[in-house]
Amino acid sequence: MTDPEVLRRLIRCGTHDAPTAGLGGGALQGNLVILPSAEASEFLRYCQQNPRPCPLLAVGAPGDPSLPTLGRDIDIRRDVPRYRVWRDGVLVAEPTDIADLWRDDLVSFLIGCSFSFEDELIQAGIPVRHSSAGRNVPMYRTSIMTRAAGRFGGPLVVSMRAMPAADAIEAVQICAGFPLAHGAPVHLGDPSLIGIADLDRPDYGDPPVIEPGDLPVFWACGVTPQAAIEAARPALALTHAPGHMLVTDIPAARAERILTGPGQAL
Repeated sequence: MTDPEVLRRLIRCGTHDAPTAGLGGGALQGNLVILPSAEASEFLRYCQQNPRPCPLLAVGAPGDPSLPTLGRDIDIRRDVPRYRVWRDGVLVAEPTDIADLWRDDLVSFLIGCSFSFEDELIQAGIPVRHSSAGRNVPMYRTSIMTRAAGRFGGPLVVSMRAMPAADAIEAVQICAGFPLAHGAPVHLGDPSLIGIADLDRPDYGDPPVIEPGDLPVFWACGVTPQAAIEAARPALALTHAPGHMLVTDIPAARAERILTGPGQAL
């Protein structure tokens, strides 16, 4: 395990450019969306209308690359292992640094990530197979539609973790205590019921590791906004690459109390 601030330094200097599952010592991790201020209020409404895939951890001030409520010395332009650059809803690049694209009108949104509860699953003896195998988590576009807000809308994206069926109920109970990391699963079992045709062909991330007797368990995923960006087609959008998160200084197990307690505001 690596201290979150040390990990961000490694990412900033280019030493680490891989997915962040299992890193940060139980710290809260986040998905990133950056939009011009002209689109920011509409996207904020989209997040508010879809809290399961888009639990907001922080919203930056226009032109400010720091997120001081989430960690010391965060620079959102350099502290994510890999980014995505979208122009008119089309993915055009995946750089490791977006400082050269930064503008005074850009607003950062950090959205909760299911990597944040994986440490709790492991401590409970529940396998997190993609992490053990050194893979990215598999993610899928579903037939479930999110609630649109203006131009932003589209399918729900889910992450999947396969586990022994006997562990699934405990996983549901554990994850319900992490509402800022998508909370409890949205579906268990037959993937075709939510529009997934082939588990071995995820839309994002790596193919899953599934052992005999495993049950597929699906969580709402913070990659959902990237599908909404494709639909909305803003002139410019910047996001994380799936699985490559911002690792904050906030302990995931205490995140809700710290970020949404009295006197706090997202």
